[in-house]
Amino acid sequence: MTLSSNGPTSDLQPFLSIVVPAYNEASRIVSTLEQVRDCMAVQSYSWEVAVVDDGSIDDTAALVRKFAEGNPGFRLIEAPHGGKGWAVRRGMTAVRGEYRFLCDADLSMPIEQIARFLPPDLEGFDVAIGSREAEGSRRFEEPQARHRMGRFFNVLVRWLAVPGVDDTQCGFKCFTGAAAQQLFSQQKLNGFAFDVEVLFMARKRRMKVVEVPIDWHYRSESKVRPLLDSLLMARDVLLIRWWSLRGAYS
Repeated sequence: MTLSSNGPTSDLQPFLSIVVPAYNEASRIVSTLEQVRDCMAVQSYSWEVAVVDDGSIDDTAALVRKFAEGNPGFRLIEAPHGGKGWAVRRGMTAVRGEYRFLCDADLSMPIEQIARFLPPDLEGFDVAIGSREAEGSRRFEEPQARHRMGRFFNVLVRWLAVPGVDDTQCGFKCFTGAAAQQLFSQQKLNGFAFDVEVLFMARKRRMKVVEVPIDWHYRSESKVRPLLDSLLMARDVLLIRWWSLRGAYS
């Protein structure tokens, strides 16, 4: 574990990098970053936070830039709009942490639960997935229609791509630095199904993938369009299988 004196990383490799993909999140991004800052401020390990702005057309980038100016350890990565998977890939390959944590901008998982993904609470993994289905997890205020649609998609994912994983789409995941470099450097999908592709590759490389139970709070401002995005993700899962048959993930 790379330690520092209660603060953000210096030029040394940080113990933890947090990657926050953001698209038109001006209404809540500052609140999110404040919560992340307050959580990190009491940790003994070194850290960095990178917000990847996915070509927002609101004030997201300007707000993050201003926040970073007054808060060491935070930085903005700007990218043309390409989709969530595109933004995550940019962030995960740009940060340097021994562990790299993917964090949705809505903080639907309390940021304090990040400890569940890291040593000493969790060890010996390559990829740790925040799970809303694992024993001990809790969901709050999720509409039943949204829940049923998510479970249907998960059945498709388990059948075609990642058997045995109950929740591939939760936006909170932790990767070792080595796993992140391998997986995200070969990721192809730019949309919401990038999670499935990354986990599919992890399984092919015999990486250790574990699910971590979390508390998850439904946010009505979610960028996910349940019906349309579910159809697009189903198409992408089929693409993953096709690319795999053609040797793309060898």
